[in-house]
Amino acid sequence: MLNYRLTSRFVDWTGRMKTETTGRDPDATRERILDAALDKFAGKGYHDTRLDEIAVESGTSKGAIYFHFPNKERLFLALVDQFADLLERRVTESIVQEDEGINRVRAALVACLDTFGKYRRPAKLLLVQAVGLGSAFEKKRMEVNDRFAGLIRTYLDEAVAVGDIAPVDTEVVSHAWMGAIYGVVIRWVYTGEPTSERILDALLPMLLKSVGYDQ
Repeated sequence: MLNYRLTSRFVDWTGRMKTETTGRDPDATRERILDAALDKFAGKGYHDTRLDEIAVESGTSKGAIYFHFPNKERLFLALVDQFADLLERRVTESIVQEDEGINRVRAALVACLDTFGKYRRPAKLLLVQAVGLGSAFEKKRMEVNDRFAGLIRTYLDEAVAVGDIAPVDTEVVSHAWMGAIYGVVIRWVYTGEPTSERILDALLPMLLKSVGYDQ
């Protein structure tokens, strides 16, 4: 787990080191609010978290929160978007040095599983807490799911095009893969088991074999 408070600095859950500045810096204030919201939402849940608590935790005020986010719902969804941006960035960065084909598929899956494994609290927001919170939250979950299934589909299409795997319905396969990843990660979020290393070692070969590729 990341250390979220280091003396005069703080590390947000995207892994970026930021120097803590005064509240006059709008970007720094927004990051502190998001950091505090992640702590509270992950610990207490969406409904039981009050904006007053986030204001105290972030060293700001409710007015500052409302300046950046019109309501608690938008603050929660901003955290989901931030995690989705991180996940997409790690996936796309992972395939830069890989040739088109199954190597990119493998690299994308490894990055996806590794990111969920390292960032348990934001993963909990996306995969657990957003369930049953209403249509806006469900729409966001579906948007994130489609976003990453689309990425996986792109790399699967490339693998088919270069002959690494036989033609498959990549749209169905990519969504099935995301469902498998979510199912295992949800259990890990709740219990801490199996470890992220076990998930990667067992799930990656299974997914690749499902499209006819045996490492």
